[in-house]
Amino acid sequence: MSDFHQSGVITTFHRLGKYDLEAIETTLTEYTERRPIALVLPCLYSELEGPALKNILGHLRAVRYIRQIVVGLDRADRRQFDFARRFFSTLPQEVKILWRDGPRLRKLMKLMVQNDLSIGGPGKGSNMWLSSGFVLADEQCKIIALHDCDIRTYDRELLARLVFPLASPNMDYEFCKGFYARVSDRFYGRVTRLLVTPLIRALQKVLGREVPLLVFLDSFRYPLSGEFSMLADLARINRIPGDWGLEMGVLCEVFRNCTAKRICQVELCDTYEHKHQNLSADDERKGLMKMSADIAKSVFRNLATEGLVLSDALFKTLTIRYLRVAQDAVKQYEDDAAINGLPFDRHQEMLAVRAFTNALRLAADEYLHDPLGIPLISNWNRVTSAIPDFFEMLKEAVDQDCNGK
Repeated sequence: MSDFHQSGVITTFHRLGKYDLEAIETTLTEYTERRPIALVLPCLYSELEGPALKNILGHLRAVRYIRQIVVGLDRADRRQFDFARRFFSTLPQEVKILWRDGPRLRKLMKLMVQNDLSIGGPGKGSNMWLSSGFVLADEQCKIIALHDCDIRTYDRELLARLVFPLASPNMDYEFCKGFYARVSDRFYGRVTRLLVTPLIRALQKVLGREVPLLVFLDSFRYPLSGEFSMLADLARINRIPGDWGLEMGVLCEVFRNCTAKRICQVELCDTYEHKHQNLSADDERKGLMKMSADIAKSVFRNLATEGLVLSDALFKTLTIRYLRVAQDAVKQYEDDAAINGLPFDRHQEMLAVRAFTNALRLAADEYLHDPLGIPLISNWNRVTSAIPDFFEMLKEAVDQDCNGK
């Protein structure tokens, strides 16, 4: 059983005791008559060949309250796209697959670039953005939920808990973030434990005053989780990064576009397992090194938009402060593991801290060299302002692909 402690500036929904999934799903079926839900699944073709997504589909077949499933499919040729159509055809919900490597969607991406719109590079950010755009274009659903396709411990409870705070007419939330304990046989979630949380708390100390954005980010139990739900209208105005800074960038956009009382986080499950990224400490362009540098730059740039001045001197102090906070965190996690009888490799944890410190230096150097960095992906209001009939074009392209034309 989880605790029921409320902390930070957002509401936290805990997982308390026995959960009557059947009753909750029955209630959701009633709620979604008025607030229909679209589930967005950004995935690589390679994930169709693994066990995680097959298990996810097995659970989704029993879900009756989801009106539409939108699959953003990356890295697939024509034969693989046809296989994906058959793969997802077993679902009872209406399914739309965005073949992002297909000629029709490539043509639309080119059209946006020609109109000076930022579409991001290949990856989850642009996948999520385009898939959400299709939900807006189709105009069937008022809520968009999203989760990853590599969750090995997935079950229906995760999805029900993720969408309930927005589907319920008795709750008044616009955005819900999922969280969970990244613990199974040992502690996982190194980027959150050893980079994000220590970085946010180090920034609060170095800046010497309460910064609302940092207080907001520090309120999330697992800010890098890939699971969230939001009102469709929010997807229309949010701008997001197209790199590994996606999750932090989404939270920063939500901070700007919503009041705190309409933002919540919900505990989704007891355990959560998915594929793990390599640390790649010797290659700043890969693995967790690339991820951590992108996350840090996203935080820096969002602080700058709040009017904070980030200088070379500040970054030097920040690096030292971050290192101490992260080292203290390693000791805390080591003791937590010991009292729970879990293995803990202090040496590997300290190597990760050292790698993250190097990534932090790299992020600071890149920020000082180019504070603007890669432009955020254009929001959908901007797109439809530049190309008024874009939604009709997107819907037609997806429908033609899905119908095999």
